[in-house]
Amino acid sequence: MERYSASLPLIPMVLILVLSLFGCKDEAIKVDEPIPFSRLLENQKMSSQIFKVDINYAVLLPEDYNESTDDYPVVYLLHGFGDNEKAWYTSGGIKYYSDLYKDEIVPMIYVMPIGYNTYYVNRYTGSYPYMDMITTELVPTIDNLFRTKQDKVARAVMGYSMGGYGALILPALNPDIFTIGVPLSMSFRTDEQYISEPQGVFDYQWGTIFGGKGVSGEARLTDYFKQHSPFHFFNTSNKEGFAGLKFLIDCGDDEETLTITNDALHAVMRDHQIPHEYRVRSGGHSFDYWKKSYPEALKFISNSVQGIPHPSNPEPVTIGERITGSDFESVEISGVEINVLKPADYATSTIDYPVVYMIHDCEEGQRESNVADIFSLLRNGMKANTLNNAMVVEIPVSESIESDRIAEIISYVEAQYRARADRASRVLLGNALGGLHAANIASEDSSLFGSCFLFDAELQEAGVDPQTDIFYYLDILDDGDSYRGYHNFYAKIRDADIGYEYRVRQGAESFQSFLNGLSESFPSLRKSLKN
Repeated sequence: MERYSASLPLIPMVLILVLSLFGCKDEAIKVDEPIPFSRLLENQKMSSQIFKVDINYAVLLPEDYNESTDDYPVVYLLHGFGDNEKAWYTSGGIKYYSDLYKDEIVPMIYVMPIGYNTYYVNRYTGSYPYMDMITTELVPTIDNLFRTKQDKVARAVMGYSMGGYGALILPALNPDIFTIGVPLSMSFRTDEQYISEPQGVFDYQWGTIFGGKGVSGEARLTDYFKQHSPFHFFNTSNKEGFAGLKFLIDCGDDEETLTITNDALHAVMRDHQIPHEYRVRSGGHSFDYWKKSYPEALKFISNSVQGIPHPSNPEPVTIGERITGSDFESVEISGVEINVLKPADYATSTIDYPVVYMIHDCEEGQRESNVADIFSLLRNGMKANTLNNAMVVEIPVSESIESDRIAEIISYVEAQYRARADRASRVLLGNALGGLHAANIASEDSSLFGSCFLFDAELQEAGVDPQTDIFYYLDILDDGDSYRGYHNFYAKIRDADIGYEYRVRQGAESFQSFLNGLSESFPSLRKSLKN
């Protein structure tokens, strides 16, 4: 089988000569023009001996494919339940976005196969062996037709929803063929979710694939399901089998149930030290969200196929103009020294301001420097109008910081400054151990604050109970130590239908990561600081 070429052979000169001998003097001889190179090859078909049907697929080639002789990495793009192979180049706009980020990624071939509603695995009955078709027919076909790098380290799988599960399961069960997986809003279920699915949904979407159709309870957890469930196969002692794989898992915090599923998967992979990146941003189950995943997802794949480690931490946020110690006041209240930052227009206005009360777990010996950085970031956000003007009260972490002591500080601030005296205008914020204190204080007395912002808080797995009338902003690093505590706290918030935003960001806990998270929280913080 010859590899794909964009050029066609010219009509032989002999044929032209023969035609001229037959007296076609009055008719112009038409010579077909070569078909111009097209990067997007739609409506491609592969005759599958395994699946017994023609498999439709599309291919997007690199911009320079026709001029070069290079071999290219391949990214298999998998669509969601109910969609088809066209989704990635229509709704997904993969051609536009791969070109948009071309200066940041290596050229790659994108292959988009139809997946039906198979979840990209073999059906438990042996019929519809989709995974076998992918691994033994489609991959070799693509390697024969196109100039691909025929190596597992140069093959990636990215998918959304059902395709997100495919992007996880294909590398996990076929590490000799794929080593990179980027699941976006992965559609799957924990054991508990699987058992609780309505019977009709279970039978239609899951039972026909993994077995157990028509049954309920734990009988649904068939051996075949467990073999294909990451909550089971990652939960083994055979983690060495996954050591060479690279995963970037991304899911929006507004998903109905999938954020809980993906968050639980992250916790299992952390428990068993399965390397991966994990992101949660604001958004739901749509290409509006997934397109915002493309910049990092494509860079992650590009780095991986080149053997370049993905950066362990993002770029530091720019703090901007720095304030000095003379720009804020220090006062002592009942043995606790607090720092108070007034907004820049405080002296020229007559209004009362909302207040951020920050319980600050500072770096050892760095409180003054840390406070200056935090206050500078917040003050500059107010000047840029990305934050509402507000007062900020920094409170150091200590064992005495409980709800009674916080109430004393609030009373002092509202007596001495033009601070608004209503809970809706008070925000409680804490980082690390300060975040644990903030969560406990909000739980003990919900009358004090309308919002609670937690940054890499040291939440315990059992944790505290969120209050139904408080808005919560949860921010943690994907390498943060309190991933189990956050997962449980978030699940409680979702179960109780409490207002929230949830973020899981790149990196490990540090003061710089706190500044990055604080900056990212500005849209939510602005809404909470009601003027």
